[in-house]
Amino acid sequence: MILPFDIILIIFVFICAIAAITIKDLLSAVMILGAYSFFMCLLWTQMAAVDVAFTEASVSASIGTVLLIGAVYKTERRSKD
Repeated sequence: MILPFDIILIIFVFICAIAAITIKDLLSAVMILGAYSFFMCLLWTQMAAVDVAFTEASVSASIGTVLLIGAVYKTERRSKD
């Protein structure tokens, strides 16, 4: 394992997690969650868990993000916050 690369990945994962929780725009939050899934995929690959990384990339980072974007476009705003 490359320790500095792992630390950088963990920092990006934490930044994406905190940003997805605190942001108010739903579409931006979904895109940040997609980035979170991508960084988790890289982290799983660094830990030599290739099967978990492949599942994370194919399900969460790609299909999950596309489905969440579709759900956000189907929602309507009730108020102008």
